[in-house]
Amino acid sequence: MPDRILRAMSLPTIDHRGPEFAVLGKRVLAGVGQIFQTRHPVVIYPASGTGAWEAALSNVLSPGDAVLMYETGHFASLWNKMALRLGLKPEFLAYRGADAQLPNAPGWRQGVQADQIEERLKADTQHAIKAVCVVHNETSTGVTSDIAAVRRAIDAARHPALLLVDSISGLASADYRHEAWGVDVTVSGSQKGLMLPPGISFNAVSPKAIEASKRARLPKAFWAWDEIIEMNQGGYWPYTPSTNLLYGLAEACDMLLDPTHGGLEGTFARHRRWGEGVRAAVRAWGLPIQCADPQLYSPVLTGVLLPEGVDADAVRRLIYERFDLSLGTGLGKVKGRMFRIGHLGDCNDLTLMAALSGCEMGLKLSGVKLAASGVQAAMEYFAGHPAPVALQKAA
Repeated sequence: MPDRILRAMSLPTIDHRGPEFAVLGKRVLAGVGQIFQTRHPVVIYPASGTGAWEAALSNVLSPGDAVLMYETGHFASLWNKMALRLGLKPEFLAYRGADAQLPNAPGWRQGVQADQIEERLKADTQHAIKAVCVVHNETSTGVTSDIAAVRRAIDAARHPALLLVDSISGLASADYRHEAWGVDVTVSGSQKGLMLPPGISFNAVSPKAIEASKRARLPKAFWAWDEIIEMNQGGYWPYTPSTNLLYGLAEACDMLLDPTHGGLEGTFARHRRWGEGVRAAVRAWGLPIQCADPQLYSPVLTGVLLPEGVDADAVRRLIYERFDLSLGTGLGKVKGRMFRIGHLGDCNDLTLMAALSGCEMGLKLSGVKLAASGVQAAMEYFAGHPAPVALQKAA
């Protein structure tokens, strides 16, 4: 988290019903609309991304509704589990191919296959399926999915299903266009690309989703969009908002949208470059990148698969204890098989070089045979691909 955001969050807490708060509320709502790239409402909750998952489902669906979901990793699986607990009937599509690296979880190296979605929706001639739910940037794997292709698949099937997308880790780091890509509900959270602590989550909603919410019968009170959208017109919320996190969010929007640092496209370019530098290191080590399709590499994080028989969690623990470096763990089906290196938010070349140095030392100490120095490869990449000056100084 940048110092600018921490300083903004340290401001005195103001009355969330007073006139000063309305100014903050309108500023925040205008900024997040630009981050999601939409002219339509963005609903903000004082909750984690899990809360926004539930809000997305409960606002547009009714008990027993069929929903089509796609397994790309741990968080797609958790969203599917939530749909079951809410009394929906999710159908969980899985990747059709095989993968020698992860024979028990081949889809955890791939993105959403839009053709599968199109095929399934064409077979649903009675339009029983009410929504398609996919993850944009799967945090557990480092794989992105082509959301525009999913929308094209729904349209090609001539199906009325809503498109719901989790971009909790993708937003503000990877290119994401809620309105242009025809998404009906986008779910996100504050603790990734927005560079804030956890505690704020979002539903960006389309006019079609708002109409669906008027007919939806799943129970909802706190999560209901209608009262929030109405009160947002004046810059307020119908509940007590996280005032100081909203100060931080306003500052984050200013930083991300700052034209002197390239605006959103500059933000995406920085993350793409950092991701390429990290992957240069992983390739030099001779270890598989978890994302099997280079077209779907995440600019947010990189998953690193370790050789069969090597406990990735033991390697992570050694790196943490020896070098005070915390790496993301493998989740769900890939627990113990991989670790994750983040390259998002308030980051730069040197912090990434430090992280890669800790990884390389830890891998060697753990007895993992490396083909070459990943640290050297990353240094050569960053030195040979300098960021434009305007982007070098931005968070």
